[in-house]
Amino acid sequence: MFCPKCKSLMYPEGDYFICRKCGYKMEKKGKNIVVTKQKKKEITIIEDADKLNVLPKTKVVCPKCGNNEAYWVLRQMRGSDEPESRFYTCTKCGYKWREG
Repeated sequence: MFCPKCKSLMYPEGDYFICRKCGYKMEKKGKNIVVTKQKKKEITIIEDADKLNVLPKTKVVCPKCGNNEAYWVLRQMRGSDEPESRFYTCTKCGYKWREG
């Protein structure tokens, strides 16, 4: 919900939405309003070995056990002008490493 006066985000407080910038107050009209505040980035960690089989596989040698197959995922680590990083997980021993 955005403030009709200053166009800032309004926050729920009790039965009202209140603009923290200009102080505008508006009564809540619906009960099905969900407001979430997220400060941390979402990270997906796959711990269950049975769920790893949904990831793509490639031919690459594991530096720990010498197995020649691993699951891989791409992650953008820096800005969009930098190339993404490829992370591998060995299909045999579960060792994880980064390409490069």
